[in-house]
Amino acid sequence: MSQQKVALVTGAGSGIGRASALALAKAGWEVVLVGRQQETLEKTREIHPELREQLHVMPTDVTDPNAVKALFEQIQQQFGRLDLLFNNAGRGAPAVPIEDLPVETWQDVVNVNLNGMFYCAQAAIRLMKAQTPQGGRIINNGSISAHAPRPYSIAYTSTKHAVAGLTKSISLDTRAYGIACTQLDIGNAATEMTDRMAKGILQADGSTKVEPRMDVEHVAQAIVQIAQWPLETNVQSMVIMATNMPFVGRG
Repeated sequence: MSQQKVALVTGAGSGIGRASALALAKAGWEVVLVGRQQETLEKTREIHPELREQLHVMPTDVTDPNAVKALFEQIQQQFGRLDLLFNNAGRGAPAVPIEDLPVETWQDVVNVNLNGMFYCAQAAIRLMKAQTPQGGRIINNGSISAHAPRPYSIAYTSTKHAVAGLTKSISLDTRAYGIACTQLDIGNAATEMTDRMAKGILQADGSTKVEPRMDVEHVAQAIVQIAQWPLETNVQSMVIMATNMPFVGRG
């Protein structure tokens, strides 16, 4: 079994997940790539051919607790341990008034952004408690929407507020086992998900404005930095954002 540090990144087929997985591999980690679509995970794996052997594609729907259970059994069998979970998978919803949001959309956002994060964290904690040496690190992808909403974003905003409670509970309940848990709140990283912000996005005052974005590589480097701290030290929360985006003073 590998003696390398082992990381799992959900939502690794694009955006923040892809950039973070590649950055961890460059830093020497074995990285499990998780997402629903094998094709996008394979694309992540092929970006840097020299890193292919460190990147392990394991397609999984994180909203399915049985699939998550099988994923962690595979990780335990292949590597014997897990040192880092980056709980990154998430989705948004169309910007519509609350009363017009389909219940099915609400449920899907909750399933991905909250339930999936819980399923992965729960399975990771079981493995991290049982392994030798004991412990590990969990980083939950929050959002600055965990602090202040955008207009017409009730599903996304509610789940990201819930991530804050999830993170604090994990930090409290697992610290005796050498498990550290961080909430990383990201604002306007330049990915496909934020392309609309470069074109102009609805503001709290009803206007539409172009918003600055930052290179997603800065987020990836923050993940690597947090991951490399010894487990006696935790970054409980971090906000990383485009300096000039309208967050502080939003509204």
